[in-house]
Amino acid sequence: MKKEFKIAYEVIASRNDLSDTEKKLYDAAFEARKNAYAAYSDFKVGCALLLDNGEIITGSNQENAAYPSGLCAERTAIFWTSANYPNAKILKMFVIGSPSGSVSPVPIPPCGACRQSILEYEARQKDPIEIYFSSIEGEIIRAACIRDLLPFSFDGSYL
Repeated sequence: MKKEFKIAYEVIASRNDLSDTEKKLYDAAFEARKNAYAAYSDFKVGCALLLDNGEIITGSNQENAAYPSGLCAERTAIFWTSANYPNAKILKMFVIGSPSGSVSPVPIPPCGACRQSILEYEARQKDPIEIYFSSIEGEIIRAACIRDLLPFSFDGSYL
C-alpha cells in the first residue's frame, strides 16, 4: 500500500516580507554567519534563536580538519542555549547559509543532524519551534515545526 506524507511550509519572497521580530532574527543570523569558521568547505552558516525570555542567541558553523569534530550553526546555538538557559524555550529559529564569495537564491535548510537536534529540543520543551531558512538573498522558507522537515522522526518515545 502506497502512502504519502504532506508537509506544510510557507515561502516568503524576501526579508522585506518578514515581521519586525523575524527581521531581527534574519539580521542576527546574517551577522552570525560572518563568524563562521569554514576553512575547509568555505560554506558559512549563521543561526539565530528567539527565546521565550526575549533573548536572541546566535551561532555559526565551526569546522575542524577532522570533519566530524566540527559543529553546525544550529547545534552551536541550541547547545549554548541549553547550557546557559536550561529552562528557556526556543520560539523561533532562523538559519542563513551559503558558500563564501558566491550568491545562490536557494534556501539552505538545516542538515539531518541539526534536524534531529531540533527535534530533541522541541520534545524537551513540549512546544514547536518555528523554523526559517534561506540563503543570503532570495526566498525564505518557514516551517511551523521540525516534524515538517523531518518526516518519520525518531525521538525518545521509541526508547
